[in-house]
Amino acid sequence: MSRFLHIVHRDLRLALRQGMDSLMVVFFFVLAVVLFPLGVGPEANLLARIAAGVIWVAALLAAMLSLERLFQNDFDDGSLELLVLAPVPLEVVVLAKVGAHWLTTGLPLMVTAPLLAVLLNLGADGFLVLVATLALGTPTLSLIGAVGAALVLGSRRGGVLLSLLLLPLYIPVLVFGVGAIDAAVGGFAMRAQILILGALFLGALALCPWAAAAALRQALE
Repeated sequence: MSRFLHIVHRDLRLALRQGMDSLMVVFFFVLAVVLFPLGVGPEANLLARIAAGVIWVAALLAAMLSLERLFQNDFDDGSLELLVLAPVPLEVVVLAKVGAHWLTTGLPLMVTAPLLAVLLNLGADGFLVLVATLALGTPTLSLIGAVGAALVLGSRRGGVLLSLLLLPLYIPVLVFGVGAIDAAVGGFAMRAQILILGALFLGALALCPWAAAAALRQALE
Protein backbone atom coordinates (compact mmCIF):
# COMPACT_ATOMS: atom_id res chain seq x y z
CA MET A 1 0.00 0.00 0.00
CA SER A 2 2.85 2.40 0.78
CA ARG A 3 4.36 1.85 -2.67
CA PHE A 4 0.94 2.31 -4.26
CA LEU A 5 0.50 5.63 -2.46
CA HIS A 6 4.05 6.65 -3.37
CA ILE A 7 3.33 6.16 -7.10
CA VAL A 8 0.04 8.08 -6.78
CA HIS A 9 1.86 10.91 -4.99
CA ARG A 10 4.60 10.93 -7.65
CA ASP A 11 2.10 11.17 -10.50
CA LEU A 12 0.10 13.87 -8.74
CA ARG A 13 3.29 15.88 -8.21
CA LEU A 14 4.18 15.57 -11.89
CA ALA A 15 0.64 16.56 -12.88
CA LEU A 16 0.84 19.68 -10.71
CA ARG A 17 4.10 20.67 -12.40
CA GLN A 18 2.31 20.37 -15.74
CA GLY A 19 -0.82 22.06 -14.45
CA MET A 20 -2.03 23.19 -17.87
CA ASP A 21 -2.73 19.58 -18.90
CA SER A 22 -5.33 19.11 -16.16
CA LEU A 23 -6.76 22.58 -16.67
CA MET A 24 -7.04 21.92 -20.40
CA VAL A 25 -9.30 18.94 -19.69
CA VAL A 26 -11.64 21.07 -17.56
CA PHE A 27 -11.58 23.94 -20.09
CA PHE A 28 -12.48 21.56 -22.89
CA PHE A 29 -15.32 20.11 -20.82
CA VAL A 30 -16.73 23.55 -20.03
CA LEU A 31 -16.38 24.87 -23.59
CA ALA A 32 -17.92 21.76 -25.14
CA VAL A 33 -20.98 22.04 -22.89
CA VAL A 34 -21.30 25.82 -23.32
CA LEU A 35 -21.33 25.48 -27.11
CA PHE A 36 -24.56 23.48 -27.08
CA PRO A 37 -26.85 26.29 -25.85
CA LEU A 38 -25.24 28.56 -28.45
CA GLY A 39 -25.83 25.99 -31.18
CA VAL A 40 -29.34 24.71 -30.40
CA GLY A 41 -30.75 27.90 -28.85
CA PRO A 42 -31.71 28.98 -25.33
CA GLU A 43 -35.07 27.16 -25.23
CA ALA A 44 -35.26 25.82 -21.65
CA ASN A 45 -37.22 22.62 -22.31
CA LEU A 46 -34.94 21.58 -25.15
CA LEU A 47 -31.81 22.17 -23.05
CA ALA A 48 -33.28 20.22 -20.14
CA ARG A 49 -34.05 17.30 -22.45
CA ILE A 50 -30.50 17.05 -23.81
CA ALA A 51 -28.62 18.11 -20.65
CA ALA A 52 -27.68 14.63 -19.41
CA GLY A 53 -26.42 13.48 -22.80
CA VAL A 54 -24.46 16.67 -23.46
CA ILE A 55 -22.70 16.59 -20.08
CA TRP A 56 -21.85 12.92 -20.33
CA VAL A 57 -20.55 13.07 -23.90
CA ALA A 58 -18.44 16.13 -23.09
CA ALA A 59 -17.06 14.44 -19.94
CA LEU A 60 -16.24 11.29 -21.90
CA LEU A 61 -14.36 13.20 -24.60
CA ALA A 62 -12.58 15.38 -22.03
CA ALA A 63 -11.42 12.32 -20.08
CA MET A 64 -9.83 10.96 -23.26
CA LEU A 65 -7.66 14.04 -23.81
CA SER A 66 -4.99 13.08 -21.29
CA LEU A 67 -5.12 9.29 -21.68
CA GLU A 68 -2.45 9.13 -24.37
CA ARG A 69 0.07 10.54 -21.89
CA LEU A 70 -0.90 8.13 -19.10
CA PHE A 71 2.15 5.94 -19.78
CA GLN A 72 3.82 7.80 -22.65
CA ASN A 73 5.93 10.22 -20.58
CA ASP A 74 7.28 7.39 -18.41
CA PHE A 75 7.94 5.35 -21.54
CA ASP A 76 9.88 8.19 -23.18
CA ASP A 77 12.17 8.95 -20.23
CA GLY A 78 12.75 5.32 -19.20
CA SER A 79 10.82 5.54 -15.92
CA LEU A 80 8.41 2.86 -17.06
CA GLU A 81 11.19 0.28 -17.31
CA LEU A 82 12.22 1.08 -13.74
CA LEU A 83 8.61 0.72 -12.57
CA VAL A 84 8.39 -2.66 -14.29
CA LEU A 85 11.59 -3.81 -12.55
CA ALA A 86 10.52 -2.43 -9.16
CA PRO A 87 9.58 -4.95 -6.42
CA VAL A 88 5.88 -4.20 -6.82
CA PRO A 89 3.42 -5.92 -9.17
CA LEU A 90 2.94 -4.01 -12.42
CA GLU A 91 -0.82 -4.28 -11.92
CA VAL A 92 -0.47 -2.19 -8.75
CA VAL A 93 1.58 0.37 -10.69
CA VAL A 94 -1.16 0.57 -13.33
CA LEU A 95 -3.85 0.95 -10.67
CA ALA A 96 -1.87 3.73 -8.97
CA LYS A 97 -1.41 5.62 -12.23
CA VAL A 98 -5.11 5.22 -13.04
CA GLY A 99 -5.96 6.57 -9.58
CA ALA A 100 -3.75 9.61 -10.13
CA HIS A 101 -5.28 10.13 -13.58
CA TRP A 102 -8.78 10.09 -12.11
CA LEU A 103 -7.84 12.54 -9.36
CA THR A 104 -6.50 15.01 -11.92
CA THR A 105 -9.20 14.59 -14.59
CA GLY A 106 -12.28 12.66 -13.45
CA LEU A 107 -12.64 14.40 -10.08
CA PRO A 108 -12.46 17.96 -11.54
CA LEU A 109 -15.04 16.95 -14.17
CA MET A 110 -17.32 15.58 -11.47
CA VAL A 111 -17.03 18.81 -9.47
CA THR A 112 -17.63 21.03 -12.51
CA ALA A 113 -20.58 19.07 -13.91
CA PRO A 114 -23.32 20.37 -11.51
CA LEU A 115 -22.47 23.97 -12.43
CA LEU A 116 -22.86 23.16 -16.11
CA ALA A 117 -26.08 21.28 -15.36
CA VAL A 118 -27.53 24.58 -14.08
CA LEU A 119 -26.60 26.20 -17.40
CA LEU A 120 -28.42 23.44 -19.28
CA ASN A 121 -31.50 23.68 -17.04
CA LEU A 122 -31.23 20.11 -15.79
CA GLY A 123 -34.08 19.18 -13.44
CA ALA A 124 -33.36 19.37 -9.72
CA ASP A 125 -33.99 15.63 -9.32
CA GLY A 126 -31.09 14.88 -11.62
CA PHE A 127 -28.28 16.67 -9.80
CA LEU A 128 -27.42 14.01 -7.21
CA VAL A 129 -27.81 11.27 -9.82
CA LEU A 130 -25.50 13.19 -12.17
CA VAL A 131 -22.79 13.30 -9.51
CA ALA A 132 -23.36 9.63 -8.61
CA THR A 133 -23.14 8.45 -12.22
CA LEU A 134 -19.98 10.46 -12.81
CA ALA A 135 -18.49 9.12 -9.57
CA LEU A 136 -19.00 5.58 -10.87
CA GLY A 137 -18.49 6.26 -14.56
CA THR A 138 -15.34 8.39 -14.69
CA PRO A 139 -13.15 5.84 -12.81
CA THR A 140 -14.45 3.20 -15.23
CA LEU A 141 -13.43 5.41 -18.16
CA SER A 142 -9.94 5.81 -16.66
CA LEU A 143 -9.56 2.06 -16.09
CA ILE A 144 -10.67 1.14 -19.61
CA GLY A 145 -8.58 3.99 -20.98
CA ALA A 146 -5.47 2.59 -19.30
CA VAL A 147 -5.79 -0.57 -21.38
CA GLY A 148 -6.08 1.47 -24.56
CA ALA A 149 -3.16 3.71 -23.58
CA ALA A 150 -0.99 0.66 -22.93
CA LEU A 151 -1.95 -0.95 -26.25
CA VAL A 152 -0.99 2.10 -28.33
CA LEU A 153 2.14 2.87 -26.31
CA GLY A 154 5.01 3.77 -28.62
CA SER A 155 2.91 3.70 -31.77
CA ARG A 156 2.68 6.52 -34.26
CA ARG A 157 -0.59 8.48 -34.28
CA GLY A 158 -1.47 6.88 -30.97
CA GLY A 159 -4.17 9.45 -30.25
CA VAL A 160 -6.24 8.43 -33.28
CA LEU A 161 -5.82 4.73 -32.51
CA LEU A 162 -6.73 5.32 -28.89
CA SER A 163 -9.99 7.01 -29.85
CA LEU A 164 -10.92 4.19 -32.22
CA LEU A 165 -10.19 1.60 -29.54
CA LEU A 166 -11.92 3.27 -26.63
CA LEU A 167 -15.06 4.89 -27.99
CA PRO A 168 -16.90 1.59 -28.61
CA LEU A 169 -15.93 0.39 -25.12
CA TYR A 170 -17.17 3.62 -23.56
CA ILE A 171 -20.67 3.32 -25.03
CA PRO A 172 -22.17 1.17 -22.20
CA VAL A 173 -20.95 3.62 -19.56
CA LEU A 174 -22.40 6.52 -21.54
CA VAL A 175 -25.76 4.81 -22.12
CA PHE A 176 -26.38 3.82 -18.51
CA GLY A 177 -25.01 7.09 -17.12
CA VAL A 178 -27.38 9.16 -19.25
CA GLY A 179 -30.21 6.68 -18.69
CA ALA A 180 -29.99 6.99 -14.91
CA ILE A 181 -30.16 10.80 -15.04
CA ASP A 182 -33.06 10.81 -17.48
CA ALA A 183 -34.94 8.29 -15.33
CA ALA A 184 -34.44 10.42 -12.20
CA VAL A 185 -35.59 13.59 -13.94
CA GLY A 186 -38.62 11.78 -15.37
CA GLY A 187 -39.62 10.39 -12.00
CA PHE A 188 -38.78 6.77 -12.85
CA ALA A 189 -36.64 4.27 -10.96
CA MET A 190 -32.93 4.55 -11.80
CA ARG A 191 -31.67 1.83 -9.45
CA ALA A 192 -31.02 -0.61 -12.30
CA GLN A 193 -28.83 1.84 -14.23
CA ILE A 194 -26.85 2.74 -11.12
CA LEU A 195 -26.29 -0.94 -10.31
CA ILE A 196 -25.12 -1.62 -13.87
CA LEU A 197 -22.69 1.31 -13.67
CA GLY A 198 -21.40 -0.12 -10.39
CA ALA A 199 -21.00 -3.53 -12.00
CA LEU A 200 -19.10 -2.00 -14.93
CA PHE A 201 -16.80 -0.23 -12.48
CA LEU A 202 -16.12 -3.38 -10.46
CA GLY A 203 -15.56 -5.40 -13.63
CA ALA A 204 -13.11 -2.81 -14.96
CA LEU A 205 -11.37 -2.63 -11.57
CA ALA A 206 -10.89 -6.40 -11.60
CA LEU A 207 -9.80 -6.86 -15.22
CA CYS A 208 -8.29 -3.67 -16.62
CA PRO A 209 -5.12 -3.44 -14.45
CA TRP A 210 -4.11 -6.96 -15.53
CA ALA A 211 -4.90 -6.29 -19.19
CA ALA A 212 -3.00 -2.98 -19.13
CA ALA A 213 -0.02 -4.58 -17.35
CA ALA A 214 0.15 -7.32 -20.00
CA ALA A 215 0.06 -4.71 -22.77
CA LEU A 216 2.83 -2.72 -21.07
CA ARG A 217 5.06 -5.79 -20.81
CA GLN A 218 4.47 -6.44 -24.50
CA ALA A 219 5.33 -2.84 -25.40
CA LEU A 220 8.61 -2.99 -23.46
CA GLU A 221 9.82 -6.23 -25.04
